[in-house]
Amino acid sequence: MSGKDRIAIFPSRGAQSAMKARLKGATTGHSLLKKKADALQMRFRLILKKIIDTKVLVGEVMKEAAFSLIETKFIAGDVGPYILENVSTAQMKVNSRKNNVAGVNLPVFESVQEGPDRYELTGISRGGQQLSNVKKLYHKYIELLVDLASLQTSFITLDVAIKVTNRRVNAIEHVIIPRIERTLAHIISELDELEREEFYRLKKIQDKKAVIRAKAEMVKNLRQANDLTEDDVDEDLLF
Repeated sequence: MSGKDRIAIFPSRGAQSAMKARLKGATTGHSLLKKKADALQMRFRLILKKIIDTKVLVGEVMKEAAFSLIETKFIAGDVGPYILENVSTAQMKVNSRKNNVAGVNLPVFESVQEGPDRYELTGISRGGQQLSNVKKLYHKYIELLVDLASLQTSFITLDVAIKVTNRRVNAIEHVIIPRIERTLAHIISELDELEREEFYRLKKIQDKKAVIRAKAEMVKNLRQANDLTEDDVDEDLLF
């Protein structure tokens, strides 16, 4: 195992505790990011389904509004000048807000009609009912377009967030955690080797002390034997 496969750190008990704490933190972070990715994927699929349904509905409403406009022009003629005379500012505006999903802020657009209908009676003498129907259809069409814009913006934002989250999950799972585990295994191996060396050193010291004690005991026994021999010698007799 090369040094590049693990973190450069001196093997010690403190380093071992630090690596265990980092491993626990990385595992917890991986679990949380995995849950976040799953939540984003679920919302992503839900938004995708809504986009498909909204696009189908937009097509249907647009087709119906176009036919209704043609009928209105056929019955009442060109109503454009009447509408322009009564309308000076836009009556529909778009507000935006943010919706937090698993830590990701998704933009949400909402269409809002300000004030009463200023051209409610426009064309009442010439196909007013048909003109009112056209207004309702195009009003609904604009609301659907705003909803579709909101969904597609959220879709793109979620797509980017999911890619970033998945990259982080893969980095933690395949790079960070294995590297910490290899570092921890290296530290444990080095500490075990140091313990074996220390045990061997203590064993050698004990063996040397045992040899020294044995030699000292042997010298002591020899001295005692010599003392007993000297005590047994008879004194010379003088005649």
